[in-house]
Amino acid sequence: MQTKVITGSRSVATAVMLAKPEVIAAYPVTPQTEIVEDIATFIEEKRLGSRFIKVDSEHSAMGACIGASSAGARTFTATSSQGLLYMDEVVHWAAHARLPIVMAVATRALAAPWSILNEHTDFMTQLTSGWIQIMAENNQDALDSMLQAYKIGEDPRVTLPVMVGLDGFILTHTSMPVEIPEQADIDSFLGERKPEFEIDVERPFTFGNVIDERYYIDMRHKMFESMQAAKEVIGSVSNEYKRLAGREYSMLECYNCDDAEHIIVSIGASSGDAREASDRLRKEGVKAGAVRIRVIRPFPSEEIAKALGGAETVTVVERSLSVGGGNILAHEIRSALYSAHGPEEAPFVKGFITGLGGKDITPNDYINMVGITRERPTGDEWFGLTGG
Repeated sequence: MQTKVITGSRSVATAVMLAKPEVIAAYPVTPQTEIVEDIATFIEEKRLGSRFIKVDSEHSAMGACIGASSAGARTFTATSSQGLLYMDEVVHWAAHARLPIVMAVATRALAAPWSILNEHTDFMTQLTSGWIQIMAENNQDALDSMLQAYKIGEDPRVTLPVMVGLDGFILTHTSMPVEIPEQADIDSFLGERKPEFEIDVERPFTFGNVIDERYYIDMRHKMFESMQAAKEVIGSVSNEYKRLAGREYSMLECYNCDDAEHIIVSIGASSGDAREASDRLRKEGVKAGAVRIRVIRPFPSEEIAKALGGAETVTVVERSLSVGGGNILAHEIRSALYSAHGPEEAPFVKGFITGLGGKDITPNDYINMVGITRERPTGDEWFGLTGG
């Protein structure tokens, strides 16, 4: 295993090179473009033997991956923001067709007005799509999650596509030390894809045809069961990867939580700032902890109920917005806690919307939001508005 100082984009591209997908289809969009540029370079240098399909749009990119995956190929694509929205129709098709495509999403704010900076709303628009969704915190997490994504999605108990999110520019264009596994280890870890069904002229099947209304619900139920089964698979894949690389991952990660009375919940690259805020609050005498949610789909309801159930307050900080609905994660966390503990026993949960359009979230911001939660235990709020 070697260590290199590389960007998040290069981390994803390196993981793709190690995974050796037969087909890659992509269309450039900021800040994702460097991922597929690096992959194209690897192919040009004969370091990767994939077929790279240069398509005319993100919709076509996913369409090409659907065709290749249906024929049994391991596939990859990447996108961001408006590109993900343009791809949306076939994103759902890929999941419903039970194709273990892997996609990287460099998270970015949605237009209008135009912004190329970081936000998670694009990633969160896909919560109902049927894709497993993993959100990386740093470049090492991005590389490791990409490799695990193939193993998870291709597991016969799952057979669902996987998208790995990483914060646009904050990770994609920032260099960090990253440990890169040996090719032989990844070859052994992933093995070959062995689909149960694939397009084959010698064994004809019908794919994606019209289904009787009596049975459509059964197909969706099978999809739901596979997503639930993915929780166990994610755990077993993480354990196997730990033996290979020495790094352990879980659906969520707890920090200073054992005796915490006030817990911060975050996703993505700012989670390190949440942990720093926890340390600083403890120096001030506040028993604060921090939880990073790494896997958003399947949603880790049981783990959340266990990690947060003993706290007095939970401050949920998110870089995303459901217009008319407000805080996406805060609502799901409340549901998990109320289901496990009941509304009377569950801790108070206050959600904050902040960091939209690339606005920074600092440790001081986290500290201030915890203070607001303790002072005003009512309703969700926005944080960081300029009043403009």
